[in-house]
Amino acid sequence: MIPSITIIGLGAGDINQLPLGVYRLLLQSTHIFARTLDHPVITELEKEEGIRFESFDSIYEKHDQFEAVYEEIASILTDQARKYGDIVYAVPGHPIVAEKTVQLLLERSRIDDLEVTIAGGHSFLDDLFASVHADPIEGFQFLDGTSLKKEDLNIFQHVVIAQVYDAFVASDVKLTLMEKYPDEHEVIVVTAAGSADQQTKKMPLYELDREVELNNLTSLYVPPIQNEEDTYKEFSILRNIIAQLRGPDGCPWDREQTHESLKKYLIEEAYELLDAIDREDDDHIIEELGDVLLQVLLHAQIGEDEGMFSIEDVIESISRKMIRRHPHVFGDAKAENAEAVISNWQEIKKQEKGEEQVFRLDEVEKGLPALLRAYEFQKKAAKVGFDWDEPSGAIEKVMEEWHEFLAEVKNGDSSKQLDEFGDVLFALINVARFYAIHPEEALAKVNEKFYRRFSHVEERVRESGRSFHDFTLNELDGFWDEAKNMGL
Repeated sequence: MIPSITIIGLGAGDINQLPLGVYRLLLQSTHIFARTLDHPVITELEKEEGIRFESFDSIYEKHDQFEAVYEEIASILTDQARKYGDIVYAVPGHPIVAEKTVQLLLERSRIDDLEVTIAGGHSFLDDLFASVHADPIEGFQFLDGTSLKKEDLNIFQHVVIAQVYDAFVASDVKLTLMEKYPDEHEVIVVTAAGSADQQTKKMPLYELDREVELNNLTSLYVPPIQNEEDTYKEFSILRNIIAQLRGPDGCPWDREQTHESLKKYLIEEAYELLDAIDREDDDHIIEELGDVLLQVLLHAQIGEDEGMFSIEDVIESISRKMIRRHPHVFGDAKAENAEAVISNWQEIKKQEKGEEQVFRLDEVEKGLPALLRAYEFQKKAAKVGFDWDEPSGAIEKVMEEWHEFLAEVKNGDSSKQLDEFGDVLFALINVARFYAIHPEEALAKVNEKFYRRFSHVEERVRESGRSFHDFTLNELDGFWDEAKNMGL
């Protein structure tokens, strides 16, 4: 005989919600188990009918994670079914709605000699939607408050969050919701939906965990966001804005752009982001990251308009690459430090390119600014040993190139001056690499320093009521020294 578990639902808290068939089954059964005794229907059945339930309340105290609780309950029930042949398992609400133990038992029935039958029950969802006057046909989500993640939330749909049974869960739910919803967004706490003890309480989101009675019959209803400005955090909203700008009734400038015409703007926005990072200005970092994202979305929208690719293709491509090139995170590979990560990355990249013959320096992007491209060229060459053994060799090369430049200055050959000055810059970048100085960062830093000090000079000139041309270079240098002494 195959061991059997019959699973019944106790409804939302009112014995009048209990189906007649479930009621009769309970009266006829000998071995009845309940996930928890903390349910009004169980209290009434024990008192009025003398039905006895064996519960798993003690198991909750043994584990820190709900997953472990549910796994142990499923294991015990399986063992009890084998022992007695037939048992009944009672859960709050409906067995199929928000009951992880039921899902675990159904999985076991598919791979083991175990028969699992769902005998029914009353779901609180119909009563909950009736209590908050919401129509689920408009779209809704049903989520677990004990494992809520902001990525799960769709702010444009009705959201019902179950298992908000104490202040700790309510606090976690509140903080997660506040990452997507305004603090003042009105929510409704619903307890024992559809029963004689039903309670509903409206409140702003930020008050969710304050002086609210919560129990295992409590759920939270979060209505869709109606105010357009409160939706601006959503990626889909930004994407729709870009699509509208590029649409037939959109912006003439945006409609005219191509991948080629936008190249310069991407470079400009990237440098403005670097400047904000150097200034350690979080507000401007947010703004400039937004400008870079705008460029990405414009290129993706152009690709979609042309029928070539969409932003989903871009996201899928980078997701696949990140997983593929981080086997130490998403696979079984090992990487003890950053150097090992880079080594793995390069090896995987090489395998991806296959047998196609390319020169090493072809791996450096052609669109990089000259300073960065020189830096990457030197790094590539150094990896195969084409490099100085000591920094002193690179420094001597700088001096050699500098003297060659000065010689061409004396000769007055502008073409050769250009070449030799380029050699000086290239050699200086080599020295920077030896001392782990990123040349772009160093130049950006000195640019910022020049900006501060020259701005001080300009301010002193303005204070004088005179023009720059009224000052000698020595006088202007004096203002410059003031700026240095001030730490600018």
